Amino acid sequence: MSIWFHKPTVEQLNQFSRNTLMEHLDIQYTEIGDDYIKASMPVDHRTHQPMGILHGGASVALAESLGSVAATLCVDVTRKYCVGIEINANHIRQVRSGKVTGTARPLHLGNKIHVWEIRITDEQDQLVCTSRITLMVMDRKINAGGK
Repeated sequence: MSIWFHKPTVEQLNQFSRNTLMEHLDIQYTEIGDDYIKASMPVDHRTHQPMGILHGGASVALAESLGSVAATLCVDVTRKYCVGIEINANHIRQVRSGKVTGTARPLHLGNKIHVWEIRITDEQDQLVCTSRITLMVMDRKINAGGK
């Protein structure tokens, strides 16, 4: 059973990311299943820290992008929107090149709070980073004119 209120295509998700940090970091959505979403990010000069390894902030950018989009896909965006209120990350293994892939799955999908876990792995499917993001589900304000 699918958790999505609206399930776009991978192509639509990638189009939605144009002119954002995700495009700058070359984060690409690769898969959307019934209860998860995946995206990959290259490990190169754009995502390195000065020691030539994957920057922890780049991993967090991937995790937050996945968690925020996933939460948004679970709500009626004409009535609700999701905002991140906390994110954490544990950096497990360094990566120097190639790409990493993040997979976001929900831990809790409530009416007011969503909690998502994002596991980031390298090309050998070894855990690089684990992250958890908490998002608040907000009501859109509609004025008396219906706008």
